Amino acid sequence: MKNNKVLLSGGAGFIGSNHVEYILETTDSEVVVLDKLTYAGNMDNLSSVKDHKNFSFVKGDICDESLLKELFEKHQFDQVIHFAAESHVDNSITGPAAFIETNIVGTFLLIQQAYKTWMDGPGKLKDAFRHARFLHVSTDEVYGTLGETGLFSETTPYAPNSPYSASKASSDFIVRSYFHTYGMPVVTTNCSNNYGPNQHNEKLIPTIIRKAVSGEPIPIYGDGKNVRDWLYVRDHCSGIQLALEKGKLGETYNIGGRNERENLYIAHAICDILDELKPKEESYREQITFVTDRPGHDFRYAIDASKIESELGWKAEENFESGIKKTIKWYLNNNDRL
Repeated sequence: MKNNKVLLSGGAGFIGSNHVEYILETTDSEVVVLDKLTYAGNMDNLSSVKDHKNFSFVKGDICDESLLKELFEKHQFDQVIHFAAESHVDNSITGPAAFIETNIVGTFLLIQQAYKTWMDGPGKLKDAFRHARFLHVSTDEVYGTLGETGLFSETTPYAPNSPYSASKASSDFIVRSYFHTYGMPVVTTNCSNNYGPNQHNEKLIPTIIRKAVSGEPIPIYGDGKNVRDWLYVRDHCSGIQLALEKGKLGETYNIGGRNERENLYIAHAICDILDELKPKEESYREQITFVTDRPGHDFRYAIDASKIESELGWKAEENFESGIKKTIKWYLNNNDRL
């Protein structure tokens, strides 16, 4: 297998750090992580790979055009895997500017630098980069919300409902435009909700675990009936790598776990597993409390992963019940991460 030189943006974050581990375990690629180390980035997420001979880290911002130019000139990357993004919906409601800057402007600057490095002009890929790939990691939230039935497919019209999802939709369109206008070798993936090791403690599943073990009220928005399709992060990584290596250029692949669960079910499942693994006098379920719903809270997301399953042969190895048990055990063994 060719020894690719990979720029992985946002690699100190949750999914990015898991993907760094995945690449270094399964390929001979050289990986340079570029991460701004905002609240969502944590060098502890990369502790398992920090001494790997094919790994290096650069602290920096994808919005720093001169830094991107310097890195591309130095390393001559032939693969870019673009994770870097502001991704917390609540934060996008209170402070949308950072989402516009990072998710839209940052994506533009990154793909523009790849274009200038890999191509001599529209449709003119340099010989040295004829196998280059730009993989853009996106979200199912760009599709809006679903009723009680139906699934998001790659042809579902975009209908983002938060500043976060609107900024990700915009970045998807930028990447798409570079394929259709310039012939850039791009692939986009849209995933359902991830969970697993290294997830930031503000997210739903780490919050439930943290509040439970600390004896605090476990907050659930509204009536807890909102539905998400859950994907174990390692399964997401295998899908991304498959799309990068074998995906058709210019195409989008939805990666979903086929694990739809209501938020209240998630809370109950975690409490029940904690009752088993870390028992106390009363069930952790007693700590569940309902809080005022989030503005514009999408009711349901669910992904149809048929395309990546049938065309590329991808399949999720974990169902929610197996993946959540692994996740809880990881957090109990790494309680400093809660």
